[in-house]
Amino acid sequence: MHFTKMHGLGNDYLYVYGEVPENIKDLSVRLSERHFGAGSDGMIYISPSYIADFKMRIFNADGSEAKMCGNGIRCVGKYVYDKGYTDSTILKVETLSGIKTLGLDVRNGKVREVTVGMGVAEVSDDLVLSIDGEDYAVTPVSVGNPHIVTFVEDIDKVALDRIGTKFEHHPAFPDGVNTEFVQVLSENKVRMRVWERGSGITMACGTGACATAAAAIAKGYCSFNSPITVILDGGPLTIFVEENYAVTMRGPAEFIYEGEVEE
Repeated sequence: MHFTKMHGLGNDYLYVYGEVPENIKDLSVRLSERHFGAGSDGMIYISPSYIADFKMRIFNADGSEAKMCGNGIRCVGKYVYDKGYTDSTILKVETLSGIKTLGLDVRNGKVREVTVGMGVAEVSDDLVLSIDGEDYAVTPVSVGNPHIVTFVEDIDKVALDRIGTKFEHHPAFPDGVNTEFVQVLSENKVRMRVWERGSGITMACGTGACATAAAAIAKGYCSFNSPITVILDGGPLTIFVEENYAVTMRGPAEFIYEGEVEE
């Protein structure tokens, strides 16, 4: 099996063009392992679509399937263009959370950045979760997949490696949830760290950045119709939210290496 390792701001996946194999859960777990495998946050399969230009399916490092991945879909755009599967700079990609439209920024024949219409974010009323005896006010946001956003005064004091899994598996979210911890730096600029459902701590999360921007607007920290900079461990993403909470994301996509492995 041939794969291409790619990343969006350090959120890395193994990309394969073809149909998803029956042993995908075991394969994703084995290859995602960072000491004995290729090392990644999961695997993404790309294939033709009957209703869009391409279809993507996302499998986390624990083998579970995700509905959507913002960093992953940017890399899908770069993959299919740079490898010659398309010459169009406007693409529609089928995902489990609907069809997303991509705009490819091509320079010297290669895709450097990708803009993605992420759909409408659904922001719900705050909840209070008790974790290790401490109460956290969280804002639930759906961006095709479930997120909770919690705003903190100092993000460097958040013990993400210890409490992240407790948010993911909290009884309030029987199917698990992605969790973003956010510090407001200035108007329309925030710092975010993420614990992703099924993968743990990652360098970046595109849907999480979109959820963060929507929650920040709902709480009055950021503004509609203005570029919002979300700084993740892997670098910045630019998020634009319209007044109906339709979200657009822009960011880079990069190749790392090509490889082959026995299935």
